[in-house]
Amino acid sequence: MLQTPKRLFVGRPLRSDRLGETLLPKRLALPVFCSDPLSSVAYATEQIILVLGLGGLGMLYLTPWLAVGVVALLVIVVASYRQTCHAYPNGGGAYAVSRRNLGARAGLVAASALLVDYVLTVAVSVVAGVAAITSAVPVLVPHAVALSLGLVVLLTVVNLRGVKESGRVFAVPTYGFVAIVLVLLAVAGVRLSLGQTLTAESAGYGLVPDHRTGGLFTVFLALRAFASGCTALTGVEAVSNGVPSFRPPRARNAATTLTIMGGLAIVMFAGITALAVVTHVHMAEDPSLLIGVPAGQAQKTALSQIGLAVFGSGPVFYSLQAFTAAILVLAANTAYNGFPVLASLLARDGHLPRQLGRRGDRLVFSNGVLLLALVACLLIVVFDADVTKLIQLYIIGVFVSFTLSQAGMVRHWSRELRAVREPASRRAMRRSQGINLLGAAATSVVLVLVLVTKFVHGAYIVVIAMPVLYLLMVRIQRHYADVDVEAAPRPGGVVLPSRIHAVVPVVRVNEPTLRTLAFARAIHPDDLTAVTVRVDPQETDQLMTEWARRDIPVTLTVLESPYRDVTQPLLDHVRAVRRQSPRDVVSVFVPEYVVGHWWEALLHNQSALRLKARLLFQPGVMVTSVPWQLRSSQPAVDAEENAAADAR
Repeated sequence: MLQTPKRLFVGRPLRSDRLGETLLPKRLALPVFCSDPLSSVAYATEQIILVLGLGGLGMLYLTPWLAVGVVALLVIVVASYRQTCHAYPNGGGAYAVSRRNLGARAGLVAASALLVDYVLTVAVSVVAGVAAITSAVPVLVPHAVALSLGLVVLLTVVNLRGVKESGRVFAVPTYGFVAIVLVLLAVAGVRLSLGQTLTAESAGYGLVPDHRTGGLFTVFLALRAFASGCTALTGVEAVSNGVPSFRPPRARNAATTLTIMGGLAIVMFAGITALAVVTHVHMAEDPSLLIGVPAGQAQKTALSQIGLAVFGSGPVFYSLQAFTAAILVLAANTAYNGFPVLASLLARDGHLPRQLGRRGDRLVFSNGVLLLALVACLLIVVFDADVTKLIQLYIIGVFVSFTLSQAGMVRHWSRELRAVREPASRRAMRRSQGINLLGAAATSVVLVLVLVTKFVHGAYIVVIAMPVLYLLMVRIQRHYADVDVEAAPRPGGVVLPSRIHAVVPVVRVNEPTLRTLAFARAIHPDDLTAVTVRVDPQETDQLMTEWARRDIPVTLTVLESPYRDVTQPLLDHVRAVRRQSPRDVVSVFVPEYVVGHWWEALLHNQSALRLKARLLFQPGVMVTSVPWQLRSSQPAVDAEENAAADAR
């Protein structure tokens, strides 16, 4: 029933031996794995300005200095993850590196941080993209939640089609955004060199300070602004997670892609920050603190204001807005590639449900894609598609995983150094270890800053969510381990049942009932009984009359039900048969209708489903469903057969 729409949206299934065809060249890997860090430049500068604005206009002079700090940190992190790409060519995500070098517990901490971060990446990216759309078309502001949910659904469908397909789809918006921002910087540079003045529309707005400044208050506000600007680093780890998705030589191609991404991100972030300072962009987390804003005018994003100042309100400005919205939405693709792979690794190790470890028809981890989309949609609804609220939850997980991953790499190089004696190789390893040590130190300091400055502004939610997720994964692993022990084969093998008692529930004499009775007789049980429950005496009498008239060669037992319940008398009868001997087995054959429409499922099989659900908890009882296909189910049957033929 669902095969036709599924094939329409997702495409034809791919054979397992075609997995190699999905490997990515660098030109497609860049939009697939780097859309998040590249898109972060669209709002990282804005987040610095928003936080500094809490101290009044006088605090904005710190903007370029904080941007320099962010750029320096980005250089360190990119250099650190280049070492990870070479050291772990089979995929060196924070979970794998931490688990291998720091232990299983550290690996789970890194995994919980990354899972939370990936979900927030989807929510923040999509909501930020919608904010760019509503900046250009203010009439859409009331529909931000609906637009965000629709875009998440669209991204989900594209990613269900496969990694390579999503790379082709996302290549144009990603490269288009990079090109339009570079054009923006070039045009602004030319106009400034000619002595022209560039002014943002908010340059004349005043700003009411909302925080005290001076001394430690100034330092704290600056640190909080720096922490917000560090959103520019989100998604950097995705390339090291996805090394196996690159074409050979995998490690070198991944490291090259990471370097290209770092260079582009630094140039664009630095340029946008410089233009924000030159054009005097003034913004506030609370728009009511702005002075001089025309009545009814919404606050535009920083990049939008810079675009207006450089390009004017012509078609080039709207191209900037369109590409910005596209890249911000598609930045979520980094999470769509990272979350399912990480979830599959955790499922393989028994920390998440095993269904997350299986590839779907298109050789992607479909269950992980759907789970990510579901949780991201929930966040968007809960936070009303407000990027300012969501951004406060962001980057905590990023820097937890950064720190653990880089600390794990330091230990990795220590282990490698003990096994190598050649001087040149040791020098290279020492250099790599030094880079990773610097990365671990820098990201750990920033992690503390982020926790302290963002905790009361919403980060406490992530601080709570990560331990909860960690404990959940520990509990799932413990459950799987307990089940494996409980289900392990016992000495001496399985004892054969001494006898099999077959029971067939009956409501009326019809073809499904007769077929079920015939199947039950065909397995030759030790005894066979048909059972009906007397709820309506007249119907029961008619059943007994028809039973005798047809001379059905099976004993019909009538159970009394003074409270008109069907399920409980049947359960009591099965228990009574089972109590006769602990080594006996009762096999209950339940006739069921197979329907073709969803509404038909509401009209049939309800009593059968309740009975089966109760019987499954009865020891020594086997339940067998005997299907009867209605005519309405034939199209679905044909579709299943066609799908099986296509798969072959």
